[in-house]
Amino acid sequence: MSAFDTLPDDEAQALLLRVCAAPRWAREVVAGRPYGTVEALQAAASAALDPTDLDAALAAHPRIGDPTAEGPAAREQAGVASAPPETLTALAEGNRAYEERFGRVYLVCAEGRSAEDLLVTLRARLANPADTERAVALGELAAINRLRLGRVLR
Repeated sequence: MSAFDTLPDDEAQALLLRVCAAPRWAREVVAGRPYGTVEALQAAASAALDPTDLDAALAAHPRIGDPTAEGPAAREQAGVASAPPETLTALAEGNRAYEERFGRVYLVCAEGRSAEDLLVTLRARLANPADTERAVALGELAAINRLRLGRVLR
C-alpha cells in the first residue's frame, strides 16, 4: 500500500483508471492520499464515487455474458461462462431490455455469482424507477471497485 501512496499522481491515476474508467473519481482518490491501508483506500474510493462517474465507468464495462470480456471483467464473470445457452440468450435479451430502458449497460458485481442469479437480478432491476436504478448501479460500481482495488493492491 505504501507504494501506491507514494506513486507520482499520474501513475496512481493510471492504476486507478484500470480499476474504474472514471477520471474524476481517479483524480479525487489520488488527491486523498496517503491511505495507509487497502481498507482505508477502498472506503475512500467508495465515498469518492459520484453519479456523474457512472457513464465514464460504464464505457469500459462489457455486458454481462459477453464472451469477449477481458481482464478483470472476464474473471468477475467466470460464473457466466458455463451457463446453458438458453440462459446466455436470456441474459443477452435482458441486457438489451435494460439498455433500452435505462440507456446504459447493466452493471452488477458478478464475482462469484451464477448466470442464473445475475439474470434474476437483472429482471428485478428492470422494474426499478430510473433514479433508483442509477443509485443501485453506483452501489454495484463501488462493490466492483472494492474487489478490484483489493486484488491490485494486496
